Amino acid sequence: MVLFTTGRSPYAPAMRQKAAALAAAAVAAAGFAGYTGTARAETPATACETPADHRISQVQGSADASPLAGQTVRVEGVVTGDFRRADQLKGFFVQDPKPDADPATSEGLFVYSTKDVKPGDRVLVTGKVTEYSGLTELSPASAVDVCGTGTVKPVDVRLPLPQGVTLERYEGMAVRFKQRLTATEVYNLGRYGEVSLSSAGRLFNPTEGRGKTQAWNDAHRILLDDGSNVQNPPVPPYTKPHVLRVGDSTTNLTAILSQGFGSYRLEPAKLPKFARTNPRQPRPSRVGGDVRVASFNTENWFTTLNMRGATSAEERDRQLAKLVAAIKGLNPDVAGLMEIENNDSAGATSAIQTLVDKLNSEVGAGTYAWIKHPNPGTDQIHVAAIYKPARVRPVGTPRSSDAPVFERPPLVQTFARANGKGATFTLIANHFKSKGCTGATGADKDQGDGQGCFNPRRVSQAKAIAELAAHETNPLVLGDLNSYTAEDPIKALTGGGLIGQTERFIKPAQRYSYVFDGQSGELDHVLANKALSKRVTGAAIWHINADEPLAEGYSMKYNPPFLYHPDAYRSSDHDPVVIGLNLH
Repeated sequence: MVLFTTGRSPYAPAMRQKAAALAAAAVAAAGFAGYTGTARAETPATACETPADHRISQVQGSADASPLAGQTVRVEGVVTGDFRRADQLKGFFVQDPKPDADPATSEGLFVYSTKDVKPGDRVLVTGKVTEYSGLTELSPASAVDVCGTGTVKPVDVRLPLPQGVTLERYEGMAVRFKQRLTATEVYNLGRYGEVSLSSAGRLFNPTEGRGKTQAWNDAHRILLDDGSNVQNPPVPPYTKPHVLRVGDSTTNLTAILSQGFGSYRLEPAKLPKFARTNPRQPRPSRVGGDVRVASFNTENWFTTLNMRGATSAEERDRQLAKLVAAIKGLNPDVAGLMEIENNDSAGATSAIQTLVDKLNSEVGAGTYAWIKHPNPGTDQIHVAAIYKPARVRPVGTPRSSDAPVFERPPLVQTFARANGKGATFTLIANHFKSKGCTGATGADKDQGDGQGCFNPRRVSQAKAIAELAAHETNPLVLGDLNSYTAEDPIKALTGGGLIGQTERFIKPAQRYSYVFDGQSGELDHVLANKALSKRVTGAAIWHINADEPLAEGYSMKYNPPFLYHPDAYRSSDHDPVVIGLNLH
């Protein structure tokens, strides 16, 4: 999404500053909600005597852009959507109630004007045909004459569209989706009021191995906007009485199909209601066993300000409160942690020590201790491990790898039950190279196979970990591997004799720990060799982060204050994973 400091409306250039009347009341007409505005002057009868010289379908044409761009035209239609306020799109949509014979031509059009109209008005509009960010519109409108009333029935649309049909034929028109549409991305809900919707439920990343292609995913989704050009509103849509989550759904959605910023988008005159079809989990599912082991990416937990985490002491405290709430909810006996600031030598002010101290202040002094990484690397972040001394004890010294392939070397530590009875296991905590492309060259560039940049590097890291694990009796490889389940790095690990544990215990629909670009998948994995797998009693992914909008996080820069709570939800951008081990 391109960011503009003056707002993000795709319908008006940033310099347009036309005034618009504020809403006085909500009205409904032809199935659409609008507002009455102030009392308007009657249109002179002579103005209505000047007929339209073009139909809306002629202005739209059958191609992506209007064949009449740059020309001044006069069209007739019925107002279907009123978005004239200064905090909206500063215009309204009109539609011809009598479609032409060509289904490829749209019957709707956006008019950039604050002239007082309301849904159901029959209007004659004179204006210049303009293409703005992909949207055909009349801008400026030199005349808007209200000449009676009319009705328009929304066109029923169903995703995926038939082969050869595109959304362009519905641009500017009132549309209705009778099918269930599921929220599949809410990341920008707080900032832009945007929700990505899917007609196929949650969409999974193609490289998760669920048998769906990128083209299939794209054909089943559409963007729901909020009809506003305001960034970071004080009360974002779909946040009361509870915050919308990925997996929540709506039916019979009626809106205007618009376009902007490179995508078609639905602009509802009245915000739809979502059913809570993906309620929050107050705690992880039960995993059994006598030792609980977790993996959790903390999303840049830094005690040093203005680095990769908090920008103020208050933000840092807010972040810490959420992380502690998440770890308390996981209740691990051992946990591998990712994206911890690499400042262990800072002593009491180090990120890992501060986290453990705060955790112990809430669950009891001495409940948790941490393992000092013998080779944390030179990156700003590193992997860390915490454990409960009353439940388990370290066996031997912590180890790592000096292989140059690692930016963030693994942390290796063997544990036994505190009473010394039963089997041991060796934690191998990891954070593989990210998919970002900064600095990528040669084979590390994006190869277009869905695996992102630096895939060969991650494969090399996976092979090094598989080799390391092969020399351990009961290795447990976990962490943010920046690789989805069907990608090459995971195949390198499983090819080396390791077994993914979430695949054994978690239903496919719940196997995800991250949502990116409207697609879910597992980046956070727990794998064990055959011997240790026999001791795994269960696995769970606690969906407290990936399904939640960014606006609930600890940041104070844009997020509305009422959305912050010192709880586990949106404590990170990754969901934590926990398994049970039976070591006795």
